[in-house]
Amino acid sequence: MTTEMHCHRQTDCSSCPHAGTSRAFVYRHFAKGQHLPAEKCTQNWILCLIKGQLLVNSEEYPGTNLREGDLILQAIGSKLELLALSDADVVICTFNELSTFCESYYKEILDQAFAPLTYTPLRAIPPLARFLEGLLEYLKEEGPACASYLDLKAQELAFLLISYYPIQQLHTFFYPISVYTESFHYFVMQNYEKVKNVEEFAHLGGYTTTTFRRLFKNMYGVPVYEWMLAKKREGILDDLRFSKMRISDICARYGFESLSHFAHFCKDSFGDTPRSLRKRAANGEKITILK
Repeated sequence: MTTEMHCHRQTDCSSCPHAGTSRAFVYRHFAKGQHLPAEKCTQNWILCLIKGQLLVNSEEYPGTNLREGDLILQAIGSKLELLALSDADVVICTFNELSTFCESYYKEILDQAFAPLTYTPLRAIPPLARFLEGLLEYLKEEGPACASYLDLKAQELAFLLISYYPIQQLHTFFYPISVYTESFHYFVMQNYEKVKNVEEFAHLGGYTTTTFRRLFKNMYGVPVYEWMLAKKREGILDDLRFSKMRISDICARYGFESLSHFAHFCKDSFGDTPRSLRKRAANGEKITILK
């Protein structure tokens, strides 16, 4: 007669300095019908659907139905919308730079990456599927997670991806992050929402304003002020359409001195007041940026 055994951690990790400090992996459970509005990725994401079905919508994967064992990659700054077609378990690996044992091969993959005509989710092969199932079980356990352990698991995930898949598949899978291989790119994408002007942005990175403007123009092809203004408009419009934040909170979030100044900015950028824009969006109207 055999007895089914369930393993549980025997150590108390609550007082360990490594507990709960890693964001290498995030576990999310979605109930059937649950909708996650378009969310901006503040880091690179590898989204792994371990159980259930999801409908995802992003620039790379518009209206794509994910099945169990599908993986997609979203670059920092991209937006991803989710709808659970069934109860679903998702594990997201978040990173700025992928930590891998195969640095030279990974660099070769990024250097030769190219955009496919149509993005296709990566299917988990058996070794990767077993890895993800074990990782899911660990993340669902009660108690704090071990940061050091999860950092090692992130390296294991990178190893499995790079070692077991044809390089042609990896070229297209990693393409969304191939343009962000320089540290300056990461700095810009991680911090542009934290600053109110170019001078603050330059100071945050330890640059003189002149040097920062030059580096930015060389890398992005547009002046930093114009780029920041465009991102501010995109962020405001997203918050008005998809969030439940109060108008006054959105006003403060983007550094406006008064609600009247914010309203004037919205009329100039979108052709209407913040409240009217939110009402129009709720009625299904598509709001566009005027300039």
